[in-house]
Amino acid sequence: MREGILIIGAGGVGRVVVHKAVQNLDTFKKITLASRTLSKCEQIQKEVDGKIDIAQVDADNVEELIDLIYKVKPFMVLNIALPYQDLTIMEACLRTGVHYLDTANYEHPDTAKFEYKLQWAYDEKYKQKGIMGLLGSGFDPGVTNLFCAYLQKHYFDEIHYIDILDCNAGDHGYPFATNFNPEINLREVSAKGRYWENGEWKETEPLEVKMVWDYPRIGKKDSYLMYHEEMESLVKHIKGLKRIRFFMTFSESYLTHMRCLENVGMLRIDEIEVDGCKVVPLHVLKALLPDPATLGERTVGKTNIGVVAEGIKDGKKRKVYIYNICDHQEAFKETGAQAVSYTTGVPAMIGAKLMVKNIWMKPGVWNVEQFDPDPFMDELNKQGLPWEVEEL
Repeated sequence: MREGILIIGAGGVGRVVVHKAVQNLDTFKKITLASRTLSKCEQIQKEVDGKIDIAQVDADNVEELIDLIYKVKPFMVLNIALPYQDLTIMEACLRTGVHYLDTANYEHPDTAKFEYKLQWAYDEKYKQKGIMGLLGSGFDPGVTNLFCAYLQKHYFDEIHYIDILDCNAGDHGYPFATNFNPEINLREVSAKGRYWENGEWKETEPLEVKMVWDYPRIGKKDSYLMYHEEMESLVKHIKGLKRIRFFMTFSESYLTHMRCLENVGMLRIDEIEVDGCKVVPLHVLKALLPDPATLGERTVGKTNIGVVAEGIKDGKKRKVYIYNICDHQEAFKETGAQAVSYTTGVPAMIGAKLMVKNIWMKPGVWNVEQFDPDPFMDELNKQGLPWEVEEL
């Protein structure tokens, strides 16, 4: 009999998922954490008083994943590994007939591009196998998608304009560090911006478009237009949409460091030769920077991530702002991780909880906004990510 969950990935987000899953043991019953680095699993196992099983696995290796799934016999796999590994884990779930969940869409290791195309291609295979794949059950993507779905259900007849706003006002004290995997973070930030308007995608130079937004309980921050994956699915599922954009805040210090690193070639993802050794500059930089999983204890301040939506309700124009505020130190006290990991890990656990409880369960591959948002929104309030709505 299949029961419990198998969590793959023992970084900062994986730590949060484990802590929150242990808080919901009445739902999950059995929890197994697996990673390439067993010592990370052992540390998290100690933090939760041994209430989980642990295992070692290479998430790039489909056969290893299959062997582990057959051994653990989980109801579902939570992919909290790197986006590069989405397809190998999805394939292993398909071949073992086990449900799947992730928090970020697929990225090819050698191409600075991310899209849902290759994951959506599993839809028919998952339906035939009778299993479900839930994509993007993090915060952005994830909660931001559900904010849009919730507003569409309860506040609007049509949503015409959406701005997703992601502010991290945390301070870790380092001259330069990234709040999640440096490789993923720096590839994302240095890429060209994209937004969707009037049925087509429009491109901007990296961080070319800036606006200042006054974030509740944080204040005014420079916010830069970027491409972010949740827009790719939201343009398919929000009725009447005319434009959707994504903005993220960056300090001037962060941008100065990043531009200098880019100018000297440290963000390159192709191999170069140094003293007879082949290295990827971005991999070297990742090794030099602080591990994001170690930032929790020293990070202070808050995050504010939300959605501003404009549209029509009962024939009248309406503008609504829905958001969550998360405190870095409060997140660390509860789970040993800072707010960026917390805001991703909690929604991953909630998505899994709704699947295990058969509240969200339908064969095929789905994005979170394709399900009823209300149960998820209720769980956010219960599990440590309360949200607020303001009329603008």
